[in-house]
Amino acid sequence: MAVDFRFIVIGRGMMGAAAARHLSSMTEGIALMGPREPEERKVHDGVFASHYDEARITRTFDGNLAWGTFAARALDRYREIEARSGISFYSEVGCLFAGPTPKDEQDYINRALTVSGTLGSDIETIAPSDLRQRFSYLAVDPDFTGYFERKRAGHINPRALVRAQARLAEQGGVSLIEATATSVRDAGSHVEVTAGGRSYSAERVLVAAGGFSNFHSLLPRPIDTRVMARTVVFYEMGEREMAIFGDMPSTIVLGDREEDHIYILPPVRYPDGKTYLKLGGDTEALSFQKLEDAGAWFRSDGSAAERDHLSRIALQLMPELAGCPVTSGPCVANFTPTGYPYVGFTQSPRIGVLTGGNFVAAKSSDELGRLGAVLLAEGRLGDEDFGRALTPVFA
Repeated sequence: MAVDFRFIVIGRGMMGAAAARHLSSMTEGIALMGPREPEERKVHDGVFASHYDEARITRTFDGNLAWGTFAARALDRYREIEARSGISFYSEVGCLFAGPTPKDEQDYINRALTVSGTLGSDIETIAPSDLRQRFSYLAVDPDFTGYFERKRAGHINPRALVRAQARLAEQGGVSLIEATATSVRDAGSHVEVTAGGRSYSAERVLVAAGGFSNFHSLLPRPIDTRVMARTVVFYEMGEREMAIFGDMPSTIVLGDREEDHIYILPPVRYPDGKTYLKLGGDTEALSFQKLEDAGAWFRSDGSAAERDHLSRIALQLMPELAGCPVTSGPCVANFTPTGYPYVGFTQSPRIGVLTGGNFVAAKSSDELGRLGAVLLAEGRLGDEDFGRALTPVFA
């Protein structure tokens, strides 16, 4: 039968919009489906996305070769995407890691230095005696060493990146369907997608719905993933604080355990006209298995207990933040048991899935979108794209 589209990408987030853009250069007959960001978050009763923000850290420094490679490939295309779309989203302010001396070769820092050597990334090691002098905004342990990636690192504006990807996709002939998909069904010779009270057909479908991929009926079987709550904290900056923090790089402070790591975004202007320094961590244990629970979380201001915990750490690391107005907001992290994103087919050879950011995928979203596009267009991923590691696991 004749289908409406060759490929439909479900999910207008960072990965889905990127997949649609890449597909537009490979073939015709593409649709990108998903709702726009709600105007009033606290009364919205539909799906959400974690890219509703103004800043995410970007870097190649990573203890895993696959993740470092995904980031490097994406970073190499940032300026081209900006130039072609006319939308700026990348601030190359560098990224600083600070942490205790590595204990062994399997320590994250040593693994990251090895990956950086493979990728050709330029990482400057900063001795403890110089770290606090060079980065005076940060009151870390006097024994901490710094690892500074000056180039190909900093932060991206996820909202702006998604706008740039969607604009280029539309310019490439992609049809934009502003509706929420509620059903995906393999009809034998094609796939049927229900969205906004209408039915659409395609040869293949890529489900890139992030933490909402298991909700509604988008996949033949649920993927094995944990959708975890995360709270982020915002410090409102005034003139005094901007003089102190205005030129800082993106920063990650490592603790003895992964759950003790803290990430810090430099001051960024938000849609309310105010400038905020943002930080977050990885300690909350709340997870979601139902659409209504995830929706309720996104309508909240996050966890008050986690806000207070992060605020205590923030004031320890950056005492000059004392007195700044503090607010918080919700986010989610989508973790896979493999530690890698899922880019592969489901039980249906016509329905693929692209998800599993593992709390580190924003910076790599353009490359992960490209992999999703290759999957639909060519039917498989090769070893050069770490294809076997990205095989989805189903619940």
